[in-house]
Parts: sequence; structure tokens; C-alpha cells
Amino acid sequence: MLRHLRAKHPSSSALCTLGSQHTGPVPSGKQREVDEAVLNMIIKDLQPFSIVEDEGFRAFVESLDPSCIIPTSKALKNMVHEKYQEAKRKTVGELEEVKFVSLTADMWTSVNMDVCLGMTCHYITEKSELDTALLGVKKLSQTHRAEDIKEAKTAMLSDWGLSGKVNCLVTHNAANMIAYADLLQVRHVPCFAHTLNSLVKKAMAQTDGLQGIRHRTRQIVGLLKASTTAQERLSNMQDQMGMQKMKLVQEVEARWSSTFLMLQRIHQLREPVGAVLATLKTDITPLSSAEYDTVKYCLSVLAPFFHAATELSEEKRVSASKVIPIITMIQHNLTEKCALNHNQVASVLSSNLQRCLNVHYGGAESVNVLALATLLDPRFKTIAFGNPQHAQQAERSLIAECASLLPQSGPPHSLKGSSLQQLKMETSTDETPGPSATSSGKDSLWELLDSSVTEAQKVHSSTADAAAEVMRYLNSPYLPRTGDPLDFWRKHSAIYPHLFTLARKYLSMPASSVPCSHIFSKAGEIMCQKRNRLSPSTLEKILFLNKNL
Repeated sequence: MLRHLRAKHPSSSALCTLGSQHTGPVPSGKQREVDEAVLNMIIKDLQPFSIVEDEGFRAFVESLDPSCIIPTSKALKNMVHEKYQEAKRKTVGELEEVKFVSLTADMWTSVNMDVCLGMTCHYITEKSELDTALLGVKKLSQTHRAEDIKEAKTAMLSDWGLSGKVNCLVTHNAANMIAYADLLQVRHVPCFAHTLNSLVKKAMAQTDGLQGIRHRTRQIVGLLKASTTAQERLSNMQDQMGMQKMKLVQEVEARWSSTFLMLQRIHQLREPVGAVLATLKTDITPLSSAEYDTVKYCLSVLAPFFHAATELSEEKRVSASKVIPIITMIQHNLTEKCALNHNQVASVLSSNLQRCLNVHYGGAESVNVLALATLLDPRFKTIAFGNPQHAQQAERSLIAECASLLPQSGPPHSLKGSSLQQLKMETSTDETPGPSATSSGKDSLWELLDSSVTEAQKVHSSTADAAAEVMRYLNSPYLPRTGDPLDFWRKHSAIYPHLFTLARKYLSMPASSVPCSHIFSKAGEIMCQKRNRLSPSTLEKILFLNKNL
């Protein structure tokens, strides 16, 4: 706790006071509220601890309440540690009740050139709510080999009691991340956002007509953003034309979405941009009317990819089950636009995108975790699959996994070679063959055969029961696409108890590792030049609390 000492402002007037380490009486209720408010401000706004010692901040607080006692930066660090331990205990308690979790991971380099590994955990609670927790941010060696990553992640999993609970690891396609998943014997799922970014960038780079337009657009945007006079003229021109004021967007080489936004914005502002360029002395040639038409058609081709990346990067909604449906819809969209598009550049772009999409996601429906996630989403089930055979294979996998959850003495009945029609017929009958008669007397001639028949019937029964549960679910009405699949499973957990368990396993999986990217964006705000001495342990605690407050 805190002991509050009087500390004078450097000037002659006494302002608010600063607290220090407490060894005396427990602070009053009002003081605890103040301490908590300051602590929450530090965490939520990612402010440095030293803000409580800044002259302006102290003057501001003193103007609100001259009697207010502010905790010192040292006391705040101790409070962060206490709050972190309390929040961690609560999260660990939740995770103890969870059977399956999915992980995302990414790496980041700080301003001090330290390589850090971040990992988030995704799970569905007992109340059927999707939740996320930051497991840690650990410093790695400069080589960041797969073995180093494995050691860091294994320590995190053990610390949080997650050993043996990991369903999959979602990361970008870096070789060390894939190697780590292999070392840990965890299923690796490529990040949808990273893969989509890679394939769209490649398709755009292969579209010659679009490359020239992008280059000139970057020049135009750079010219108008670099000149205050040009910016003022652009703003005035929008006023004169009665347009909503908007700013130009510059492309960032690493993200294709910035290219989409740059082209979208210059097309929206084509008239005022053209008028302003006419008033400037420049060698840059404005885009022609035909080039603006090309931009419009290319934006139409790229729009589904942009919306898909945005939707599948959401952290608080089920996303992995959307991967297969979205790929199916994008393929359908591209096929339609290729047939109807009369712009040559846009047609070439569509063809390039189709080819790249097939290279990266041609086998998505055969990826078991994605197929099962789609099947267990009541909005999609089997209808989202482009290939009916892949849908049937997913059904067989779901029945087999569901059967493994049922009480039985042996392994689940093999579905290889069994048709779904046969399983449906088996589950539609109530006829169950009676147990074989056991041998009478002391003669045990038939004992082995009789016991084998009994065990076979038990296994067959569990498979039939699983098939019945799966078929009842698949034949039930679809949930509207805008509905909440977790709300469906919350209401139907008693009707499909074993599928509910599997839904919690597969629907917790995120489609991308964007949650980790968001954490490192915040880490970059915290570990700035002004705060480059912050310890990795304190950084980890602030990030955890910021994410979970």
C-alpha cells in the first residue's frame, strides 16, 4: 500500500502531494479511488509513470482538488504489479475451465533493437463468449531461432496452465514460426491477413497497366501532401465544389490495403485534385479520364479482398469459420467480374488474383481445422463449401471426432470407405443386434470371439450415436448470416452436447494473427525514445492490463 508524504512544487506555491511506498495506515476509500483512477489512466492511455511528476499534470490535478494526493511513479509500478497478479489469477481461473485454446504469435523489434515474441490466447468461456488474453511478451536472442521461440512459448504455456490444451497456432508464414509449430507438435494455421496481403501484392505487381497508375498516384499524393499551399488549395477546391472534405492517402509498400485506400481516395477527389494540379508548376502528369476508369474497375475487383481482410481481422467475433465461405465468395465474385469486365487492366488483374488465390487457398477446404470450423458454424455448415466432396469429408471427420468424445472401450469406428448415406441409414433405425451368447459352463472356446463382438458393438454404437447427433445438427435450419453462432451454441448446448464441445474448440480459432500485431502497435507507443528503459516485465504487465481492462 501507499504512505502519502507532502512534496512541494519547485515554485513557491504548494500544489498537490505525491505518495510513496506505504508502511503506515491504509489509504481512505476516497484515496483508493484516486489511486485507482491514476493507475487506470496510465494503463488505458499508455502514459509514462513519470507523468505524475510532471509540473503541468500536478498543476492540473491541484486545480481540481488541492488536497488530492497523487501516488509516485515508484508506487504506481508496484500497483501495476499487484493489479496484474490479480487479473492474471482471474484469467488463469477461467482457463482452468477451458478444454481447448487457440494461439496467435508474432515478433516485434523495439526501439532498443530487442527482438520480442508476443503470444495471445483465444478461447470460448463456459458462457459461450469469445475471449482473448495476452500470455506474454518475451525477449528473444537476436537469432530468434525456432528452438528459442519454442523455449519462450513453452514457458508461457506452462505458466498459464495451457500445456496440452492448444488446438492450433496461427502465425504468418515465416520459416521459424512454422518450424516452431512442428517442434511443439502443434497444428500451424497460416494467418489469413498475411497470406491475403502477400497474394494481392503479387497479383498487383504482375499487372503492368496498374503499376504505372500506382506510381503516378504516389507522385501526385506525395506532391500535394508535401506542400501546405497545395493542401490549402485542395481543401478550398472541395469547399467550392460542395464536397465533403477528405485528405489524400499515401500508399505504404508493406500493406496492399493502403494501395486500395490511396486509389479509392484519389478517385473520389479526382476533380479537385485535377483542378489543383493545373495551378501548380510540376512535371507530374495528372491521371487521364481513361486511367480513372481503370482505377474504378480495379477498385471493384479488389473490394471483396479489402472487405474480407477487414472482417477476418476482427478479434471479438468468430472468424476462422468464415475463411472457406469468404474464399468461395471471392472466387465466385472474380469469375463474374472476369466475364463482365471490359477494362483490359482490370481483367488482367482479375486473372492474376484468381491464379494467386488458387496457389495460396486452392486446398483450403481440405484443411481439417478450417473445414470443421465452417461445418460447426450454423450460418454455413456444408453450403459454404465449393466442392461437395470436401463437405462430405468434413462431415466424416466431424462424426469421427464427435464419436471420440462418447464413452467407449475401443477406438472410434473407422469412417474410411463408409458413405454418409450408410451412416444416415444406420442412425435411422432402432434395431440393435443383441449380444452374442456367451459360452456356458467352464468351456471358454468362444470367449475371445464373444468379447470381440461385444466391444465391436460398443464402438459401433458410439459412431452411430455421433452420426445421429451430427445429422440432426446439419439438418436443422441455418442461422442467418448476421446471426451469432456462439449464441446458437449457448441455446443448443443440451441438444448437441458433444458438438457444443467441438464448437468451443474450433470456433475459438482466429483467422489471423492480427491480435498480436495490435499488441505490438501498442508496444511501439509504450517503448518510445522517452521510455526506452522500461523493463520487458513491466511492458508485458502494462500490455496485459491494457488489453484486459
